[in-house]
Amino acid sequence: MHVSVNGVRLFFDIEGAKLVPDGPVMREKPVLLMLHGGPGFDHSIYRPAYSALADIAQIVYLDHRGNGRSENGPREGWTLAQWGDDVRAFCDTLGIVDPIVLGASFGGMVALAYATRHPSHLTKLILISTAAAGDEYLERRVELFERFGGPEVGALARRRLLEEQGHPDQASVQAWVRLAMPHYTRIPRDPDMARRAVNRPEVLQWFTRPGGESHSYNFFPDLDRIRCPTLVLGGEDDPIHPIESQADIAAALPSHLVRFERFVDCRHACIQDAPEPTLAAIRRFIMSPK
Repeated sequence: MHVSVNGVRLFFDIEGAKLVPDGPVMREKPVLLMLHGGPGFDHSIYRPAYSALADIAQIVYLDHRGNGRSENGPREGWTLAQWGDDVRAFCDTLGIVDPIVLGASFGGMVALAYATRHPSHLTKLILISTAAAGDEYLERRVELFERFGGPEVGALARRRLLEEQGHPDQASVQAWVRLAMPHYTRIPRDPDMARRAVNRPEVLQWFTRPGGESHSYNFFPDLDRIRCPTLVLGGEDDPIHPIESQADIAAALPSHLVRFERFVDCRHACIQDAPEPTLAAIRRFIMSPK
């Protein structure tokens, strides 16, 4: 399905009913709005793993502008501020009130943009394997890639993260996909996941270009604007956004609002490497009082 939001048509999909029969009444479930990672991918990377939460929430999957099945709009609109404002406008257009917003990796960055720009709009926030500022812990990331992939992968990570700085050549990109990406997770991903996904590499290239926003964004000065309960999850062995990034976010949020959970033997995708504890933590958070 598509809906017009801020001048572009955004794709979304819905899993589960909003109202369910419960004895003499129709019980209302909260909306869990899913903001996918990337940039350049689509919401399908969340499915079917998060479908297990459809019994306690109506799940709404959104493809960001320029991503997946959504329209591009001008490239100048491929910014965290615009993606965050799109989330607010999308909810207003569909009549979604008090959403619980979940963002993983790049989706967590969009969630932070939305939550800091529209802090009164959401009821709960879930951040998974993300970072609140660009180019954090680069040496730590190189160290982790070398630990998991050996000297060749470590050297590749050093070139890409510390030397190329957003302008790798095609050979470097291909080497990264072949040698480094398999180490994003401890448990290998289902190869059909990548085949199902709509990949839009141009938005990743724009976001990570020299001088691009992936290197310069910083939400830390605005994190104190967040006023809703927030669950921060991360893997102890995440080579993309190390656990220190999650700890920094949790430390910067009001202590009475934040819940921080870290998973051992887990890398960049908690839902992939630790599916049961990840879903259990999210389920407890959704069902807990505000």
